[in-house]
Amino acid sequence: MKRSRGFRSRTRRKLKRSAKDKFTITDYLREFKEGQSVVIYPNSVSQKSMPHSRFKGKIGKVESKRGNAYIVKLSLGNKERTIITKPEHLRPHKL
Repeated sequence: MKRSRGFRSRTRRKLKRSAKDKFTITDYLREFKEGQSVVIYPNSVSQKSMPHSRFKGKIGKVESKRGNAYIVKLSLGNKERTIITKPEHLRPHKL
């Protein structure tokens, strides 16, 4: 039988939540402004619009809002990436 290699395969430790990262409603209600720097940190509690784990810890800028989600632009290597994700997967970047 062929082994499945899905989006979340081999992520037991990558997506593990620590005791201090418990579910809070404020993560879902967080607002960001256009041009604000954010850190992409996938929240494994909410699978909807969760960015790929390769973007974990990357810093991007909020381009605009689309419904409940945000469009985030970031550069990865020489390429410009666009990620559409909900606010529970984003944290404000402290400079």
